[in-house]
Amino acid sequence: MRSAIVTCLLVVLSALSVPALAADVKRVAPEDFAILPWGGTRPDPAVLKDIAECGFNLAGFVPPEGLDAVQAAGLKCIVSGHNTHVGDAEARLDEGEIAKRVEPLVKQVGKHPAVFGYYLRDEPTAHAFAGLANWVAAYRKADPDARCYINLFPNVASIPQLGVKTYDEYVETFVTVVKPSFISYDHYALMDDGSLKDGYFQNLESARRIALKYDLPFWNIVLSNAHFRYAEPSENGLRFQAYTTLAYGARGISYFTYFAPPTGNYRMAPIDQFGHKTAVWEMLRSVNLQIHQLAPTYLKLKSVNVFHHPDVPKECQDIASSKFVQEVSGGKFVVGEFEGPEGRPFVMVVNKDLHKSASFTIRFKQAGQIMQVNSYSGAVHPWAGENNWLAPGQGMLLSLKQ
Repeated sequence: MRSAIVTCLLVVLSALSVPALAADVKRVAPEDFAILPWGGTRPDPAVLKDIAECGFNLAGFVPPEGLDAVQAAGLKCIVSGHNTHVGDAEARLDEGEIAKRVEPLVKQVGKHPAVFGYYLRDEPTAHAFAGLANWVAAYRKADPDARCYINLFPNVASIPQLGVKTYDEYVETFVTVVKPSFISYDHYALMDDGSLKDGYFQNLESARRIALKYDLPFWNIVLSNAHFRYAEPSENGLRFQAYTTLAYGARGISYFTYFAPPTGNYRMAPIDQFGHKTAVWEMLRSVNLQIHQLAPTYLKLKSVNVFHHPDVPKECQDIASSKFVQEVSGGKFVVGEFEGPEGRPFVMVVNKDLHKSASFTIRFKQAGQIMQVNSYSGAVHPWAGENNWLAPGQGMLLSLKQ
């Protein structure tokens, strides 16, 4: 009897052990999982140092002359060229003119170790896809490994405005015509009345489905400031956006924005309008570091299913679709299911409640010991003790040891 108690205590103490210091957390490369502060970044060494310390691996959109500073901070970036942003007019340029703009930039910076990719366009309609394809082709002609950054509208945009019949058609046409290196879209859904705007999970469903079909990674852009009628950032909301993104198998997350714009009612970004850190900076660093700690395990996984229980948003699947889970209870959850090495079952259980913690139980369809990948240390240990608690928006990566 005593040995069983001792074993239980050791498990609990292991789970509650002091996590690594932020400086000691091994960072995932942006090529494997991108963490981006969305927007332009001034290449000031102090600014870049803070971005790296906040857990980002990309510096944002940086002019070519800032690449040495980006590299010195241990980051990469998306190059924002002076004449290579592709608006509607630029999308109609002929291939010769496009090459005149692209080739000098690639020649200038293409071999620089701080270059992750090149900024082209934010939220194009389908009418611009053919022109954007010409720009992407020009970059790849200059550098076959070039990544071009194009971010798509969310599914709450007007379908007639997008120039298609359905949102899935919009995303799939982008993939087949433009031939991107990854899919990126933005969806802001946390509202100032404490609710989640409809469409958030449906957008994740679309992005995941099309990304898997074409074997592409996808990135989700979420909120890290308040504006319009969107909620002020909180630990609950930041966790929710990050862990739901992980549950759907994403390979990147971007935050809009890191710097608060000096406009309207924008506020509570990680860096305020005077260049000072807000409380959100620390909250965001914690979430980003959790992603880094999970990454060594998460990146080995293949997304095979996502379900919701007990409440199921429209166009989403319920627990009957589950490949691995027989039962999960104790709250409102979205569960991402993954296959690990040798087909081992993994699940990302996320508490969808933005306001209340959940104490959950889970039962797999197969027998075996449930293991947890600790998001604060990266360690793998038996799931036991108080680890059945999830804070609002929190996720937990579990596996079955058979």
